[in-house]
Amino acid sequence: MANTSVSTLLVILFWGLTLATGRKLSPLSTTTTLSSSPSDGICLSMVMPQGKTCEEHLVTTQDGYILNLARIRIRESRGPPVLLQHGLFMDGITWLLLPSNQSLAFLLVDNGFDVWVANTRGTKFSRQHTSLPSNSSDYWNWSWDELVAHDLPATFKYVHDLTGQKMHYVGHSQGTLIALAALSQDQLLNMLRSAALLSPIAYVGQLTSPLAKNAAENFIAESLYNLGIFEFNMRGDSVIKFLKDLCNNTGIDCTNLLTSFTGQNCCLNPSIVNVFLDHEPQSTATKNMIHLSQMIREGTTSMFDYENRDENMKHYGQPTPPVYDMTRLPNDLPIFLSYGGADALSDVKDVQRLLEILKDHDADKLVVQYRNDYAHADYVMGENAHRDVYEPLISFFRLQ
Repeated sequence: MANTSVSTLLVILFWGLTLATGRKLSPLSTTTTLSSSPSDGICLSMVMPQGKTCEEHLVTTQDGYILNLARIRIRESRGPPVLLQHGLFMDGITWLLLPSNQSLAFLLVDNGFDVWVANTRGTKFSRQHTSLPSNSSDYWNWSWDELVAHDLPATFKYVHDLTGQKMHYVGHSQGTLIALAALSQDQLLNMLRSAALLSPIAYVGQLTSPLAKNAAENFIAESLYNLGIFEFNMRGDSVIKFLKDLCNNTGIDCTNLLTSFTGQNCCLNPSIVNVFLDHEPQSTATKNMIHLSQMIREGTTSMFDYENRDENMKHYGQPTPPVYDMTRLPNDLPIFLSYGGADALSDVKDVQRLLEILKDHDADKLVVQYRNDYAHADYVMGENAHRDVYEPLISFFRLQ
């Protein structure tokens, strides 16, 4: 009980950083964000020290966001490309938090794959735009709809055009949601070999995360938006330092830090929390948090609801937002799906709803893995994930 109470307190503090560090953003101005130096990217900080070849690429979306994309490979590797897409509050470093012999990015490289690590708009390495400064409200005027419509297609096309090959895709959490939504609209299929969905999010109406549920039911994101806080930023230097000191000096098991949000993770080494806090959490748009809150409250997977008939008509040509129809997922697409019994965000009941839709999927094209003890963070930070999840995933890719 004591651990749970401490965990709840810390995570609420963590979540509450938004109010502590949130600032009203300026209206659209004429200044633009300076290009970040390549030395600021994932390659120099996380990959090259491990002796791997790494390149930083910039991808511009149709709506002007400039995304950082890291390419990791063994020199002269001719293996098929794999695109790694992180989840909410994370960036591409998600796939590099674990030691090099355990992280999915490096394991794929060592197995001959050409690995591409995506960074969603608004995260540390993807805060440029062709005309909007990142401190403007217009820069943060997006939800995961725009990740489906712009970020994912631009990234897919860039990798496909440069390599001349179809790619494998790995998504975690929100990274699965945007892929499922795009595939339900017949996007990306001509560039895709297979998709691996870790902690899949197609529905969140049954999630049990007390923190996420409470925030949605109490319209926290909407309140912040109405206060003029358009960047949902949970990272504050003073609080990150406080959490690190707390974890290092008090004997508290800080793997419980995430429990009230993700569920009880089985397999996190306590040292991973310090690594996590060195790089995460990352910002997202407050509008994105509103969109996810709508999904939690309504149990549906629809486009952003402006909750105003005229606004919805203006954006969609109908009074209610269109639904992403998961029944339209192609039955012949090779899918590897892994979910956990302790996951409070990708809840078993919500995953079962997706699996019911996939019941007519070609039997030889669908691999479903259930890990009873896994929660949400285990899939990207668990010290056993390389053995439990990544090795079967890589074997699946080889079959495709």
